[in-house]
Amino acid sequence: MNRDAMPNAFRPGAVDLPPREADLVARRQALLGPAYRLFYERPLHIVRGEGVWLYDADGTAYLDAYNNVASLGHCHPRVVDAVARQAGQLATHTRYLHEGVLELAERLLATLPTELGHAMFTCTGSEANDLALRLAFAATGGTGVIVTENAYHGVTMGVAALSPSLGPGVPLGVHVRTVPAPDQDKGADVTFGAAVAAAAADLARHGIRPAALILDTVFSSDGVFTHPTDTLAPAAAAIRAAGGLFIADEVQPGFGRTGEAMWGFLRHGVVPDMVSMGKPMGNGYPVAALALRPELAERFGAGARYFNTFGGNAVAAAAALAVLDTLEAEGLQAHALNVGGQFRADLSALSARDPRLGAVRGAGLFLGVEVLEPESRAPDARMAARIVNGLREARVLISATGPHGHVLKIRPPLVFSDANAAFFLERFESVLAALR
Repeated sequence: MNRDAMPNAFRPGAVDLPPREADLVARRQALLGPAYRLFYERPLHIVRGEGVWLYDADGTAYLDAYNNVASLGHCHPRVVDAVARQAGQLATHTRYLHEGVLELAERLLATLPTELGHAMFTCTGSEANDLALRLAFAATGGTGVIVTENAYHGVTMGVAALSPSLGPGVPLGVHVRTVPAPDQDKGADVTFGAAVAAAAADLARHGIRPAALILDTVFSSDGVFTHPTDTLAPAAAAIRAAGGLFIADEVQPGFGRTGEAMWGFLRHGVVPDMVSMGKPMGNGYPVAALALRPELAERFGAGARYFNTFGGNAVAAAAALAVLDTLEAEGLQAHALNVGGQFRADLSALSARDPRLGAVRGAGLFLGVEVLEPESRAPDARMAARIVNGLREARVLISATGPHGHVLKIRPPLVFSDANAAFFLERFESVLAALR
């Protein structure tokens, strides 16, 4: 399913907007074209952010329970100060010696298994995943890639072809195979590894050498599947047995979001060959990275050079270092575990009382809530969209995910508090009552 074609997306002409917002939409359509999308049936005109709150042009505050870019909260003063100070000293390309990027590499690699000894820097998670593909192709001599059925790994030409959730307008390549995401409701799951093995065998049967399995380690676009935590190891073993590599896409689950670990793959007790990271790394500043086994970098570097004008520049490094400092100083991983655990329990209790809600999945402050048709228990994307838009009117921002668009996606900044969760739950219950 095209995530941007979900029922909760704005459609020009579908609703009457105030003159100021109607003018902005018209200018946007005229200048940016139709491929761009806006959230919500009535799009938001946001002008300011602070902590977990976003403010529109009229000064109305909205609780942001979705934004993973500002993972520390909007406009965190530590990051704002670090970016401003470095931008006032040096902001140039990356071919000069500079200590910032080296300190960042040291700090990042220290959070990862020792097998991952090199870091390469980009501007976006899309670029990091694209670079991972180049390295995998160089290391294996293969071109076959395995992803989940509703995966999202970025928007470059290379990784858009690995992102079924972008919709049929971005067709998968002939060298791509998909597998179903592991479902926690099935219990301990060895079939996910078997599905990866079967997909690799199918590639080989068609004369395509497998190069990589790339997985978002919380399967966020597939509907948020954080449990069981024994699914990644057999999948990694299966792709390696077929001659390929395992790439952990940590752009969404990384940097302590699950509460249980700094990185999503660590919850599964597996060591990837490469780890991509992005969005939350700069708390709003575009910085991303790829951590990898040194032998992969050595093989790649023997035949190609890598250069990224802004990837790992001094300002980017300052932003990312400030994020790491803040995660540690404010204890945000433990905070995500504690607040997220209680939040999930409260959502589960609400689900038990409301037949329109199904499984509540997630870890830390990354949660998904199924919306189901009460009698058939079939996915109900229409009701999910009504809930998302109802919450928007109630000044709470979330979205929906999954192949049917029926899973409420709740992914607030890591500074989200128990009081914020209580506010969310009060508004959520009110919206559900209004939609009966």
